[in-house]
Amino acid sequence: MSLNTVSVPNTLSEALSRKEWKNAMREEMDALEKNKTWEIVDKPKGKNLVGCKWVFSLKYKADGSLERYKARFVAKGYTKTYRVDYQETFAPVAKMNTVRILLSVQPTLIDNFNNMMSRMLFYTAIYKKRST
Repeated sequence: MSLNTVSVPNTLSEALSRKEWKNAMREEMDALEKNKTWEIVDKPKGKNLVGCKWVFSLKYKADGSLERYKARFVAKGYTKTYRVDYQETFAPVAKMNTVRILLSVQPTLIDNFNNMMSRMLFYTAIYKKRST
């Protein structure tokens, strides 16, 4: 398939009318369930629920051919008010560059720590020997 032959659905009913989009939605729901993205709880009194929506897109290969249909189930967080509907947010996401930097610096930090500990033990041994 080329760039112009497939259209991205604008509504849920459009997506549900095509087998490819249904499969993409099923893959997304399976991944969310597998990762235990949420848990069902009772709604706290006086709090509003966060709505959700589907976002559809197409992923293409470098040569312009269609790689896959992509469906994401996302929260409509933009409808909430801080300290009214929620108190804090937490997103455990690290950029790959940050992980690479930490992994590249880690051996140096360990070497420096080991050198410092060796010196400390050496000087402690000398001090104990002189004080006895």
